[in-house]
This record gives sequence, structure tokens and C-alpha cells, in this order.
Amino acid sequence: MKRRIAISTLLLLMITPCLWAQKKELSQARTYIKSGKDYDKAEKLMTDLLANPANRTNAKIYATWYDAISGQYAQANEKLYLKQAYDTAAFFNITKRMYTVAETLDSLDAQPDEKGRVKPEYRKDHAEQLNLLRPNLYYGGTYQVRREDYRKAFEYFDLYIGAAHQPLFTGYKYLESDKLVSQAAYWAALCGFKLQDPKMTLKYSQLALTDQEKSKFVLHYMCEAYLLLKNQKEYLNTLNLGYKLFPSYPYFFPRLADHYKAQGNNDELLKLADLGLRRYPNNTLFQLAKSIALLNMNRYDECITVSKQMIAANKEQAEPYFSIATCYLNQALALEQLNEPRKYHQELVKLYTDACPYMEKYRQLAPLDTQRWGPALYRIYLNLNKGKQFEEIDRLMRKN
Repeated sequence: MKRRIAISTLLLLMITPCLWAQKKELSQARTYIKSGKDYDKAEKLMTDLLANPANRTNAKIYATWYDAISGQYAQANEKLYLKQAYDTAAFFNITKRMYTVAETLDSLDAQPDEKGRVKPEYRKDHAEQLNLLRPNLYYGGTYQVRREDYRKAFEYFDLYIGAAHQPLFTGYKYLESDKLVSQAAYWAALCGFKLQDPKMTLKYSQLALTDQEKSKFVLHYMCEAYLLLKNQKEYLNTLNLGYKLFPSYPYFFPRLADHYKAQGNNDELLKLADLGLRRYPNNTLFQLAKSIALLNMNRYDECITVSKQMIAANKEQAEPYFSIATCYLNQALALEQLNEPRKYHQELVKLYTDACPYMEKYRQLAPLDTQRWGPALYRIYLNLNKGKQFEEIDRLMRKN
């Protein structure tokens, strides 16, 4: 029994100086605040107290800290009103600190008492004050975006959007009433994209998609986030959604087309191209993808038709010339495999004759692509008995 009393006495002796120090620093901080000066000193006293984990559930410390920061905001705001020089970043940072401290204080203040009652003391006044200052979080974020400090910018947007879910702001209904929320979500996604942080990018991405003007960019950022997370399923789902909603946006279609080409899935590639062509009939990229799909599906006549349409629109596109020539060459190869050269001689000559000008034009437009036009022209000149041209290609092929 004596041992228990001794231990209790020892603990009391240890705790009492801490409580006295805490009261002293709280009293000093309040004196600073009431004087209208040295708000920064008051804040320092509170942050020093909170360095001790035992003090981190003391609502009075957070309330005093909040008042110290609020005083700093009033001073900064007065300087701005009087058009005196002031650090813009520091001004926005004060608002951010006020929000952070107020939200922590509110979580402590809203703890039920011994009878289970919840009566937050500070919530109403703090929510009213911070609601008026809330635009500073948005503009603080955009300010940091302009400075390309995307991590700091995200912190502002995170607080701005997160306020909608804080009990401190119950009744304000920011998600329904604030038109800037979706724009803040877009900026947050952009910050994550710039930092190559997929979790940051995706945190508010669904909310960002409600901003119709920016949604194509958000879908782009989401795709890159899923790539970083190696989530192929969501990557492809988001690519498909982006392409269906924004077929002309240059990010989605090429990646989907490359995916289906790599899989050898020409049916899907053709569907993809046709979907785009229904909205943009003269789009070169969609026409090219369609011609490639048709070529790979051995639908040569259709491929030639699409490729000729592309040439009619722009005679300097190289790829459609190659596609047309390849169609004729593939048809010739199919006849040659029947092993009846005499029977199909005239047809073969016509096919090689038809292929020749298109492959020569491709060579002219893509002179460095010898691996494609070299073997093709070698075969064409050989079968058409074009000795001079054949010798030139033969020397070139041997040299390479």
C-alpha cells in the first residue's frame, strides 16, 4: 500500500511542473494575443507545447494557437488593404495553417463528454470565419501552380475540397453550392500528374470529371496514373472512355490503336477507327488506322479505296501509298502461291504494274525507310523485267 502511495506521489510530482509550465505558456500566449502584437511568439509557444505528445489532446492549446494565427491573418490583411508590401505566399500560408489547426481543434472539441454529449464550443465561430477565408485556399493553390510548386499547390486544393467532408463545416454543402470545387479537383489532378504521383492524381479525379471543360485532360492524367500503378484494366477502360467522349483529343486514340495492333486485334481496331470516322469523316489518323486494319484483314479492295481517299485529300502522306502497293503485292503473292504462272501471268503483271508507282512514290516520300520499300521494289522490278531499276535496287540491297 505504501508502495502504491509512493508511486502516485511520484507521478503527481512529475505531472505538476508540466501543468504549471503549460499554464504559464498558455497565459503568456494569451497576453501576446491580447496586446495585438507578437502573434508569432504566441504561436511558437503553442507549437513548443505540442512537441510534447502528452499535450496533443489539449483543446485549449489548439484554440490559443488558432487565435495566434488569426491575429497574424488580420495583420497581413491590413497590410494588403493598405497596399503595403507583403509576402503573397506567406499570406496564403496563414489561411492554410488556420484551416489545419481549426480542423484538429474541432475533432478534439467534438469528443463526447462523460455523459456522451457532443457540444463543440468553437465550431460555429470558426466555421463562419474560415468560410469567408476559404477562397484563399483556392487561390493559394493556383498561385503555387504558377510557381510550379505542385506539392504545395496540392496541399491547398486538398484542404479546399476536403472542407466539404469536415464536420467543422457541417451545413455548408460545398459540393452542391461551390462551383470552384470541380476546378480545384482538376488542379489537384494536374498536380499529381506533374509530380507523377498516381494516388495524388486519382484522389479527386472523379470530382474533377464533373468540370466538362477540363474532363478530357483529367482522363488523360488518370490514364497516366493507372500506367504508373500498372493497372492495365483501368488504363484501358479510361482510354476507351476518353476516346468515346473526346475522339479528336490526340491522347486516347493512338494508344488504343497501338494496343489493338500489338494484340493483332484488327476487328477492334477497325471498330475504333469507324467510331471516329462517324464523327470526323476526314480525320487522317482514323483513316490510316482503318486502312491498316483492312490491310491486315486481307480486305484489300476496301483498303485501297480508303487509302486513295487519303491521297486525294493530301498527296504528301506517305503511308497510304505504301498500303495500296502492299495490297497489290499481297494479291500477287496469293496468285503466285497457286503455282500456275501461265494461267495468271496477265493478272500478275497488272498487279505488279499497279503496285509500282505507289511504292516508288512511297520511296520518294520516305527515302530512309529502305527496309519497307527496298524489298518491295526489288520484287516489283524483278517481275516487271525492269533491268535498270532492278540493278539499282539490287546494289542498294546488297550494300545494306
